[in-house]
Amino acid sequence: MRDDFPDLARRALRDAGYSMKAAAREMHYDPAYLSRVLNGKQRPSENLAHALDSLVGAGGALAGTLLSDDDRKRVARSAENPSRLDAGTVDALAGVLAAYRRLDDSVQPRTIIPATTAQMREVTRLLRAARGRHRDRLADVASEWVQFAGWLSAQVCAFGEGLRLLDEAVELADETGNGTLAAQALNFKGYIARQQGRPRGIARWFGAAATTPGAHPAQRIGDYLQAAGGLAEMGEAGAALRLVEDAEKLMDAAAGLPPPETAYWLTPDFNRMNMGICTLALGRYSEAADHLRAGLAGLPAELRDAPWTWEHKAALRRAVAAA
Repeated sequence: MRDDFPDLARRALRDAGYSMKAAAREMHYDPAYLSRVLNGKQRPSENLAHALDSLVGAGGALAGTLLSDDDRKRVARSAENPSRLDAGTVDALAGVLAAYRRLDDSVQPRTIIPATTAQMREVTRLLRAARGRHRDRLADVASEWVQFAGWLSAQVCAFGEGLRLLDEAVELADETGNGTLAAQALNFKGYIARQQGRPRGIARWFGAAATTPGAHPAQRIGDYLQAAGGLAEMGEAGAALRLVEDAEKLMDAAAGLPPPETAYWLTPDFNRMNMGICTLALGRYSEAADHLRAGLAGLPAELRDAPWTWEHKAALRRAVAAA
């Protein structure tokens, strides 16, 4: 697997407004050593990786993208002989992916797109040659990598590439029958439709996500609510309200379960924001403002300034202005 820590760290420092020299001075590190690390000529120490992570406010995610020496060797062995793929390799790849997902909560999407695309290609290449009992788990990890790359593309309005990747992610998820991953990829297609102002697409893709076999109840709640928003924008208020009722019927079941690991953000507070998007489309502006305000306030501190919250903050401003 590629070591993209230098590229990620350079881009994250740039986004945070630090030159290499300023970063070295702030962290009390030798600029020459930091230069070698940021140019990929020397592996960072664990201490430096965490210092960089702290400096850019990544909450451990940047440091988490760096494989340990043992995991690097394990992944390299599997890449050389994919027919002998082992559980440790899949665990290592899944761990790096989880760090990338968390990094998306603190840095600009463009910062991580190049590294994400490169890692996705490596993992899907390994999957094509992999054999044995761990292949299905690797297929799930590959599906999530592809889905994540599609989500990042959607965030920067590269909608055609995003849709292509999300379709590929659905196919990989279907290969192993992973309804959670398939539903999330369809959800992101609904997000793209909303960014494009296509209410029929909003209703279609969020509706498809909500009814995907194996979807988590928390996913289905958010998907029903967002599909209802699309229907409301089409003037079909009655059908929209029926979907809201479907979402409300699932709330007790969802409250008793942790969110899916691959959609860790799907808390009740997050779905308050989805209810806000829905009620805004229904023209219930004061109610929408209350839901959006509560949902945003209920996010964990590390998520409150994530780039993906901008849509909800803009919706809150519209709801307040119209109330």
